[in-house]
Amino acid sequence: MHIKESRFVFSSPDIRKCPSPDLPEYAFIGRSNVGKSSLLNMLTGKKRIAKTSSTPGKTRLINHFIINENWYLVDLPGYGYAKVPKTIKQAWEQIVVDYILMRKNLMSLFMLIDSRLPPQKPDLLFLDFLGTHQVPFVILFTKSDKLNKQQLKSNLVTYQEQLKKTWEFLPPFIITSAIKKTGREKIISFIEETNKLWKK
Repeated sequence: MHIKESRFVFSSPDIRKCPSPDLPEYAFIGRSNVGKSSLLNMLTGKKRIAKTSSTPGKTRLINHFIINENWYLVDLPGYGYAKVPKTIKQAWEQIVVDYILMRKNLMSLFMLIDSRLPPQKPDLLFLDFLGTHQVPFVILFTKSDKLNKQQLKSNLVTYQEQLKKTWEFLPPFIITSAIKKTGREKIISFIEETNKLWKK
């Protein structure tokens, strides 16, 4: 699949304001500062389809982008560190939970994890949440260009060993780099294949 067109549709404060669920949808989520905006820009081939920022927690709404007029890419609020009041952070978390559990046309969630870091508690808790509720998802290990091959391999093994403590079967994952465009074709191919399961 070639991404010929990608455009912003609108931002929604909660699931009730999202577009009509008449097209397959793929959502991207991760801890603050994981490189989500850069990855979305790389994936769509546009420099500013998603706003990048050095300030964590900039995504505060459910942002819909339509791709090739036949599926939605969704940028979700992040979780973890963000310098915002606790009440606002709780509201973001509720928005995310409602979306993930209630959005009928969500085909898969892409969960972004920083490949440079050891397993982080917020990520592990979120993974457990997805597993408990049987949400289909793929892990995207970001910023792989910041590591050499041996470091990357070692970090991935560490993560897999951690997941094996609670997961009978390891979730699928893709190694990515927004700078080198690593993983782009694998993500697009996954979406293309999953779209075939969509029933109109």
